[in-house]
Amino acid sequence: MQKEEYLDLFYQMVLIRRVEEIAAQLYQQGKIGGFLHLYIGQEAVSTGLISVRESQDRVITAYRDHGVAINCGISAREVLAELLGKATGISKGKGGSMHMADVSKNFWGGHAIVGAHLPIASGLALGDLYQGNNAVTICMFGEGATNIGYFHEALNLSKVWNLPVLWVCENNQYGMGTSVDRASAVSEIRQKALGYNVPNDRIDGMDIMVVRQAAMDAIQKVRAGEGPYLLEAVTYRYRGHSMGDPERYRKAEEVKKWEENDPIGIYHRYLMDHQLADQTELDEIEKQVDTEVQDAVQFAESSPEPQGQALFENIYVED
Repeated sequence: MQKEEYLDLFYQMVLIRRVEEIAAQLYQQGKIGGFLHLYIGQEAVSTGLISVRESQDRVITAYRDHGVAINCGISAREVLAELLGKATGISKGKGGSMHMADVSKNFWGGHAIVGAHLPIASGLALGDLYQGNNAVTICMFGEGATNIGYFHEALNLSKVWNLPVLWVCENNQYGMGTSVDRASAVSEIRQKALGYNVPNDRIDGMDIMVVRQAAMDAIQKVRAGEGPYLLEAVTYRYRGHSMGDPERYRKAEEVKKWEENDPIGIYHRYLMDHQLADQTELDEIEKQVDTEVQDAVQFAESSPEPQGQALFENIYVED
């Protein structure tokens, strides 16, 4: 990678963090309605994954999707406008937090129903297999989704049909308020792939360079026709499951311990230690991000609401 590429990864991670922080503030001010699932703490996973995909590769994820949208090239303006339910949002203000998508960028959306997008990922991959597109579908989901029937159906068929899918479990330790060890019969989520003979690995999801290398290796195998692969990225969400989460199920000491290994801080040290950037350059990127986010907030707040006619748009496919 060139120096600019290393710095761009830092920029993306900081941008996700700042967008999520401002989204929390806007929610508390009553400007965002419905559910809001923040990606704070998990920035290294999507940034690392999506940095190694090719343009034909598809990305699909669950409802914690704002960061993934940004990594796929959706602007902070479009993300925040969508959160505020504005017509200028990426889903025209009709999707909100959990339903961001842009097919032109091969981002096939966030999905609100736990695990329901996994069969869709298998379908996308099956279509690419038939059409010979040499594309890999990257499907991201939380560890809680692996206790759902959709997971097992999708993984089974992906192996039966040798589909080009990279399954990525973002194990952030908690499914809503239930810790993974209270809900899963195995200690490592990747073990669930063994029942379907799907190759797998467990990686540090807090270190973007670890994620990036593991994703690169896995995607290469999937693209070569070796079939599906599952990565379990061990990560941690610093905020509640959603904004209404009182977080009574975990102690402040636990959160603090994970925050000491913050993914942005880890990558900051990596850039400095490898002399890929100096403090002045990284400070400048953070200032650039702050300006961009403030601009995005102003854009979102001043954007129009969707008109009533919008209810009848984008319902049917048009030739």
